[in-house]
Amino acid sequence: MFERGITPNEVANAIESGEVIEEYPTDSPFPSRLILGLVSGRALYVVAADDDQSDLTYVVTVYEPDPDQWTADLRRRK
Repeated sequence: MFERGITPNEVANAIESGEVIEEYPTDSPFPSRLILGLVSGRALYVVAADDDQSDLTYVVTVYEPDPDQWTADLRRRK
């Protein structure tokens, strides 16, 4: 995240206001999801996993989508 120039505030905004575009219910140790967030004028993907028992969300990774791998609306893989 830091290597990509993405701030903690941008990640938090993406999680709070973003749209879940993929879900990974079999991920371990916690189910995770891919969130598309539009933050500071750019699209960000956040993979986040929820530990419902402790009410925590773990950020697995954060990155900008590669337009060669995603449809124009950034919601589906090509």
